[in-house]
Amino acid sequence: MDHPSKVENFKHQLSAVENSNTSTLKKSQEAIMLCRDLLSGLKQDIKQNPFNSIADEIGFFKETKQIPLSNLIYHLEIYAFESLFLKATKKMQQKLLEKAQNKAHRFFIDHLDFMNYIEQGQTHLDSHYFTRNHSSHLSMMQAQDYFFDMDFNTSHDLLLGKTNAFKRFSSYLANHNTCNGNSIGPKETQLKWTSSKVALTELIYALYHSHVINYGNSDIKDIAMVLQNSFNFELGDFYKTYSDIRGRKNDRTKFLDELSISLVSAMERRDS
Repeated sequence: MDHPSKVENFKHQLSAVENSNTSTLKKSQEAIMLCRDLLSGLKQDIKQNPFNSIADEIGFFKETKQIPLSNLIYHLEIYAFESLFLKATKKMQQKLLEKAQNKAHRFFIDHLDFMNYIEQGQTHLDSHYFTRNHSSHLSMMQAQDYFFDMDFNTSHDLLLGKTNAFKRFSSYLANHNTCNGNSIGPKETQLKWTSSKVALTELIYALYHSHVINYGNSDIKDIAMVLQNSFNFELGDFYKTYSDIRGRKNDRTKFLDELSISLVSAMERRDS
């Protein structure tokens, strides 16, 4: 099963959609189609090629499948929210925003134990949560339109997908600009990124891998979106840019090294 290349290709396609200049609803529609296509392919793969071990099955449902699944749920939530928000009056928009935020908050409270299990990196219940041996417990989670199938779900993989999606959706709602019903995201600032795409990509991945934002629970796309909006700068396909950075033989963290040198030099000048 060639899951890594399929998932990597999906990430590139999804990034292109999410960074396109089309409307939010159009982006979500296209993203939903991409997610469903990959999930269909993954479903056929595991039917034709059974897992070699319990560890492989856990890895698939806990990690591989989560990439298209959490994105599917995230974009379904955005599509449902924006379909109402864009047609509502200013007064109703604020109520819709508060309702969506309360929905996410209630979800986090209802599933706090499971969220702690995941965020703390625990694994002792993985064979129960992420193999199909215990799929009879699926009643704890409403499948809705999240690509439900008894042969393609475990008792908790949908719950994990919704957990990851709702974290992103909460950030989306927090950054939502209610002053303009036709635009989404943080309010524009006067700050402009005047260095390169490569430099900003280095910074994004450094913040992501150092776990300094939301205790390491933020998705890298969320970090990229916030910085792009904050600095009024289009990154394009930052996954590909990062791949190019990884391909460097020398100076893999050139921009970050330059930041450190600049700060140290400034301190030394002040001290002299």
